[in-house]
Amino acid sequence: MRNTVQRQIIFEVLKKLGTHPTVEEIYLEVHKNHPTISKATVYRNLHQLAKNNEIRQIILPDELERYDERTDPHYHFKCKNCEAIFDIEIDYPEEIDEAIQQKYGFQVDEHEVLLKGICPKCGETVPT
Repeated sequence: MRNTVQRQIIFEVLKKLGTHPTVEEIYLEVHKNHPTISKATVYRNLHQLAKNNEIRQIILPDELERYDERTDPHYHFKCKNCEAIFDIEIDYPEEIDEAIQQKYGFQVDEHEVLLKGICPKCGETVPT
């Protein structure tokens, strides 16, 4: 796959945002300095980058897909109040994959975990 100028711009915006943004959020940021890049181009390039494992696509139930510049195995936390998504820095236990393979026979290549709750910032303002 060739590395187009548009793809590089989109990747740089994703890194700059660092917030697990949606296609729309990335497009709006790209559009500020590059108004000729269409939303379809942003969408197509994000999917290609994810397909090539250069970025990670995050699929959340009943929500718009989001994108993560990090491709290493890690977990995410979603705040139920502000809806921000955070990377969680804990060990990624590959023994889960092995246990599922031994018990059920599935070949597990990776697993994803989404934790939900209230982030520290919102915890300061949300009554308990």
